[in-house]
Amino acid sequence: MYVVAWIPIAVLLMGIVARGGTVSYTEAALILVPMCFVYAFICQASWYLCAAVPLRQTEPFRLVTTHATAALVSAATWIGIGWLWTWFLDSSGYVEGIQQRYTTQLAILFFSGLLLFALAIVLNYLLITFETSQLAEKKTLELQVLAREAELKALRAQIDPHFLFNCLNSISALVTTDAAAARRMCILLADFFRGCLKLGHQQRIPLAEELRLAECYLDIERVRLGSRLHVERNIGEDSEACMVPPLIIQPLVENAITHGIGSMLEGGVVRVEAQRNGAGVRIVVENPYDPDLGRRAGTGVGLNNVRMRLENLYSGDARLDIDREDRRFRVQLQLPCERGA
Repeated sequence: MYVVAWIPIAVLLMGIVARGGTVSYTEAALILVPMCFVYAFICQASWYLCAAVPLRQTEPFRLVTTHATAALVSAATWIGIGWLWTWFLDSSGYVEGIQQRYTTQLAILFFSGLLLFALAIVLNYLLITFETSQLAEKKTLELQVLAREAELKALRAQIDPHFLFNCLNSISALVTTDAAAARRMCILLADFFRGCLKLGHQQRIPLAEELRLAECYLDIERVRLGSRLHVERNIGEDSEACMVPPLIIQPLVENAITHGIGSMLEGGVVRVEAQRNGAGVRIVVENPYDPDLGRRAGTGVGLNNVRMRLENLYSGDARLDIDREDRRFRVQLQLPCERGA
């Protein structure tokens, strides 16, 4: 493509050289087609010169003198190659007198060589600037991805100890009042973390697996709360295959227990719902709460953690909505329904 781009340049120079009638169009073509082919590669070398003398990091005087010297040398070399070529044609008898007629065009050809080399320099600087911009943009995106991955790893690492601390507190409370229940909770807790380890470090898991983890957590809490905790599930079958971040629902049901059912003597019902919603999936966790008691002090993980993970994973394509109405606390997640490979 680069060589093809020189064809109109060669045609233009042929017209300029042959305009006075001293050199015919045939002779102009015989001279300039090989010369333009050679000069195309000479001008291509200006790329390395532009790379060695950056536009913004070089003093103006050095920049001008460097490129001016290179242009003069390149144009003179080009004219010298043309002189050798016409000498060969003339001395071999192919075109008699062509070297003398070529000599009459030296000034215009030399000036054209300077302009072409200067044009090559300008184009190369534009290409370098474009490539630098593309590399900077790519590097910025890579840094954003690395920062986002690091933040997600920190958030996920924060979930496990937060959940574990709450469970250990519950076990500690049961040890003195109901040892059998404490032992059962330890077994359920081991099953829960076994399920988490089975998932490894996957970025997405089917919603069905995530719901099973949440159900396992609720089983643990049933040991502590007994008949005070009831669970209602309304799960659409077409939603279970949607891929979701692991442990995205568990903090919601944990929040429902810790700040809802657990603070009410009469207990209540935790309702978990998951339904397809167009191209997405809607997940709802709802529980009763006592507004007069307020929220118990915590570490601030929970809902804020979920919100931050959604922002990092989906960049605005997912949301978390919270409603408090009629002594009911309702958390709704709206996620894109991604399918597994």
